[in-house]
Amino acid sequence: MRHPYAREASLVALTAILACSSPGPRPDEAPRAVAGGDSLIQYPPRLFDRGVGGDVMLRVFVDSTGHLRPESSRVAVSSGSRALDSAALKGVERLHYTPAQRGGVPVAATFLQPVEFRHPNASAH
Repeated sequence: MRHPYAREASLVALTAILACSSPGPRPDEAPRAVAGGDSLIQYPPRLFDRGVGGDVMLRVFVDSTGHLRPESSRVAVSSGSRALDSAALKGVERLHYTPAQRGGVPVAATFLQPVEFRHPNASAH
C-alpha cells in the first residue's frame, strides 16, 4: 500500500538535467525526461515515514533514440542513504527521455540527472 503522501514526494524527485557530455562537440540540447502518468521514482516508504530526505546525482546514458541504458547508470554523488540512492537508480530506469540534440540531430549523451527526495513536512533549510 502506498503512503498517502508518496505520490507528492516522488513527483518532486525528478528535477532538471544539470550537465551533458557526449563524444564530439557538446550537444545543443541535453536529454530531457518526459513526464507521464504516475511518478516513476518512488520515495522509500520507511524513509518517507521517518522524514528522511536527500539528493542523489546520477550519471546516465541516453542513446540517440531517447532510450536510457540502465547498465550505464551510476550514482555520481550519493545522498548518504543507500535506500535513496537505490530508489533513484531504480526509478530512473523507468523514465523516458527525449534524446540530446546537436545541430538538430538526435545524438547519444551521458549526462547528470539530479533526483531530490523531499518530505512535504520537512523544514526548509
